[in-house]
Amino acid sequence: MADEPSKPASEFLDQSEIDRILAQQQAEAQAPQGGVVTADRPVSNRKVESFDFRNPAFLSEAELRRLRLLHEDFIRYLSARLSLYFRMEFGLKMANLTTVAYSKFTDSLPNPTHLSLFKVEPLSGVGILELNPRLALTIADRLLGGKGTLVKADRYLTEIEIALIEDIILILLEEWCNQWKAEQELRPSIIGYENNGRFLQTSPRDAIMLAMTLECTFGDCTEQIQIGVPYYTIEPLVKKMQARRQKDAAVVMAPKRAEWQPAYDRISMPLRAEWDAFELTLREVTNLRVGDVIEMQPAICAETRVLLNGAPKFVGTVGLDTDRVAVQLTRKLPTEESLHGKSDGRKVS
Repeated sequence: MADEPSKPASEFLDQSEIDRILAQQQAEAQAPQGGVVTADRPVSNRKVESFDFRNPAFLSEAELRRLRLLHEDFIRYLSARLSLYFRMEFGLKMANLTTVAYSKFTDSLPNPTHLSLFKVEPLSGVGILELNPRLALTIADRLLGGKGTLVKADRYLTEIEIALIEDIILILLEEWCNQWKAEQELRPSIIGYENNGRFLQTSPRDAIMLAMTLECTFGDCTEQIQIGVPYYTIEPLVKKMQARRQKDAAVVMAPKRAEWQPAYDRISMPLRAEWDAFELTLREVTNLRVGDVIEMQPAICAETRVLLNGAPKFVGTVGLDTDRVAVQLTRKLPTEESLHGKSDGRKVS
């Protein structure tokens, strides 16, 4: 019986290799989530962030930044308009601007509170404006001639109080619509009132809302106003805003062509023609006398430089035109050469 061929030595593992493999497997089992363990490379530091798949962000950071700037203008104009209306400072400051699910937005509304349901023509969808009862009662007190002091009462508003603050809510909605006038003319209207967010059914529970929270300071009253608008309501406006910005960014300014102006007709400019003929030493120059003849190469006539206000601009050929010396321009000097061209050093006035 023939002997079986022996296995190569490379197929057998020694004890050190077995220990190394076991240590590597143990380290991989103990590695934190997001880390990678290899025999030659340490655990990499990776930042793990949570993501809510039930509440995806429909607006990018750049789009949300533009909306924030737009709503900051809205807050500034609204604060000035209401201060004039009340003849008393009405301070507003943005506390938050984000996207949130409709169910989460309605669950976060306090109780009791005052909710105004509004619609903006010609857009679809119903928006929600939440006004704290203490702020609403303070506003009603000011409208009735009071000093605008804080009314410490947590209760539902009466029909008379709702009618009093309706004009203020319309002013707020009008200013919000005015910020979109570059995209489309909007007309707001109040379609109803509620006092508990749990009973609202103006949008699907999973609809995305653009929610804004305002910090309001009116006299000694400091409360919040919340505005929630469905994303599908403002989506046409956001798309128009994006298209307009892309169009403005894509506009390339056409180069303005130089045009002759009548005022240029009377402007005089010194003009001179010169050659780079040769160089002489100072002794040779002092030895020159009247009647001496200086020899020049005939080729330099075709390399006559024409200077405008002391700066070389053209190269031409010198010749005679009847009884006058003339230079026929043959080419234009490049900008660098005209700026750094040689001159005879004479100052041209």
